[in-house]
Amino acid sequence: MKCMHRREFIKSSLLAGGVAAMNPFPHELYASEKKKNANDIIKLGDTGIEVSRLAMGTGTHGVNRASNQTRKLGVKGLGELLHSAYDQGIFFWDSADQYGTHPHLKEALKYVPREKVVILTKTHATTEEEMKADLDRFKQEIGTDYLDIVLLHFMTKDNWPELKTGAMNVLSQAREDGIVRAHGVSCHTLGALKAAAATDWVQVDLARINPYGSRMDAEVPVVVDVLKDMKKKGKSIIGMKLFGAGELTDKLDECLQYTLGQDFVDCFTIGQEDRGQMEDLLTRIPASSTRG
Repeated sequence: MKCMHRREFIKSSLLAGGVAAMNPFPHELYASEKKKNANDIIKLGDTGIEVSRLAMGTGTHGVNRASNQTRKLGVKGLGELLHSAYDQGIFFWDSADQYGTHPHLKEALKYVPREKVVILTKTHATTEEEMKADLDRFKQEIGTDYLDIVLLHFMTKDNWPELKTGAMNVLSQAREDGIVRAHGVSCHTLGALKAAAATDWVQVDLARINPYGSRMDAEVPVVVDVLKDMKKKGKSIIGMKLFGAGELTDKLDECLQYTLGQDFVDCFTIGQEDRGQMEDLLTRIPASSTRG
């Protein structure tokens, strides 16, 4: 127990000084005694939702309802990749209206039972009318009667809870009606992240996290403190930008091990563009988790 306390103290000290400054990366401080796998089943707080630790990200460079996945694979190709992931125990699919991947999920659902997968999508709706229209359209595009997780996408303003009240009200009612199982936000500034931590409505937060602060909302220690506060309040945290939107591809193992070592991160999404990338993660995640 004393050894564990010392290890946690050192990790906290490193966070305060910046893990990025450490060379080589302190693997021994984040190594797990038990392997953590991409297909581990994780409970998202009190939402009642269980997901695979790894989510299939479909929005690499996603904008204007297109992404690397849609451009390279098309509807059938991405549908097949999601089906292949499901066969490997990866049943958490991360999509968004902005990525244009709803039809691709619908294609995958031709081969996978709807109730066996968890679908997360995101909306830019602000008003009640916009949110109602998006929910109806999303369900039609995906071919489902319900959505597991719906997030308000790309929050940047400190007062987003005030600006998005209409959409939030619709999502709250949709959850009561069984159309949505959980709701929350994805954050892209420190102010928005702090607002998410302070807002009871948020059940799930999609947050940027990696040990080097790449493409994050603030310096690593600052973000970590906010995310820990979120976790204490019962919110579920899904990590994103683990590889800094491609800036940290030479540090994959370090980024994975760091995130896997954070108790406040429930699971994470990584954009995968082909089967080779998916299979690499299936191997790399458990290996990284125990690397000492």
